[in-house]
Amino acid sequence: MKNNLKKYNTKRNFNITDEPIGKKEKIAKKLRFVVQHHIASKDHYDFRLEWNGTLKSWAVPKGPSYNPKDKRLAIQVEDHPLEYRKFEGTIPKGQYGGGTVMIWDEGYWEPLDNPKKDFENGNIKFILKGKRLKGKWALIRLNENNWLLIKEKDSVIGYKNINEFITSIKSGKTMEEIENKKKRKKVIKITNPNKVIFKNPKITKKDLVDYYKKVAKRMLPYLEKRIISTIRCPNGINESKFFKKHLENIDNLLGKINISNNAKEENYYYIKNVEGLISEVQMNSFEFHIWGSTIDNLEHPNIMVFDLDPDENMNLKKVRQGVKDLKSILDDFSLSSFLKTSGGKGYHIVVPINSISNWENFCQTAKNIALLMETKWPNKYVINMRKDKRKKKIFIDWIRNTRGATSVAPYSIRLRKKPTVSMPISWEELDIVKPNDITINEAIKRIKKEDPWKGFFKVNQ
Repeated sequence: MKNNLKKYNTKRNFNITDEPIGKKEKIAKKLRFVVQHHIASKDHYDFRLEWNGTLKSWAVPKGPSYNPKDKRLAIQVEDHPLEYRKFEGTIPKGQYGGGTVMIWDEGYWEPLDNPKKDFENGNIKFILKGKRLKGKWALIRLNENNWLLIKEKDSVIGYKNINEFITSIKSGKTMEEIENKKKRKKVIKITNPNKVIFKNPKITKKDLVDYYKKVAKRMLPYLEKRIISTIRCPNGINESKFFKKHLENIDNLLGKINISNNAKEENYYYIKNVEGLISEVQMNSFEFHIWGSTIDNLEHPNIMVFDLDPDENMNLKKVRQGVKDLKSILDDFSLSSFLKTSGGKGYHIVVPINSISNWENFCQTAKNIALLMETKWPNKYVINMRKDKRKKKIFIDWIRNTRGATSVAPYSIRLRKKPTVSMPISWEELDIVKPNDITINEAIKRIKKEDPWKGFFKVNQ
């Protein structure tokens, strides 16, 4: 992603708005432009010119005018992604720019001079080849963000009134029709809702869909924009299950990203919003695993996970002591950490990391922390994953912090015999809640209470 789209991305919550995520795109041979009518807190037009892989953008309160005597104020705003030129819809109330957006005009633009220097000097002259805007135009900078958009005199005659154009050149709809379409929110059809996934207690596919709808608000901050792998269970918990990490859904509800692994390019995918999450559940993906980095900063992980995996039949008191010992080491390094149940036989300690560390350094740090535990308490902990090495010990799994490895997402259901959840809990609950205590029904009750992971991404800054 280009640095000049960071401002665009930080202003938006892509769990809520359907606007496209800002990311790098190939530069086309012909420069494109778009004008979007935007009714937000104020009615205005967004004038956008493609340049250097983004859309340079200005808010024009009165809109463009064909009259050369009209000098329209154009307020420069943050760069937008090229994909934004296709956006038409309603930005939810409360979000940045909340309101209705219509594609009012689009086409190509041609600079008349040296565009690089013109942008720097604040005097851009160009030709528009749109469906509604044509001919010579100019953008002249007054000060840092305030410009003037002016129609230059040329052979294009006739002072058209832009208020005559009230429909989208993309959909043919009016602003009101676009807004009403948004209100008729898309519903994902769930097939085989009564299929039994868990037998004891009986839990159907519909029950699992309802669960993920209820926890989505809490779950999405840890799931969104992270490459995922899922465990699918199409025929119930006692039948075959399989691991899935490549995109097959082509309904535009999920994001796709290509990554090179050992000189081979593979396609991965990620959740963009609640609709994407539910579409995966509809496809029988009931357990979600995530990367430690986001797609916007793929090579710089920001979630470190330690899985305390005890030897079979180990006393739970020893497992809990292991959690306390690891937390004490993290505390010594002034690293705030968070606790969740695994949904199996251990606990997970999760550490948000706000750094520019690459995967190699990140993984080495996790290994060093685990190694410190093994060195300090050699009879209790081990960092070797082999089963024969962990007899009467707890394996401190640091390996999940390598590039491409995943860990189960907070709030994800675990596909075990019992329908448990990998659930965030408070540190005070460690001695009360067992690793496999929290069922789906218990999880739903818990999300109505205060979030034990509140402020997760604001610590360790």
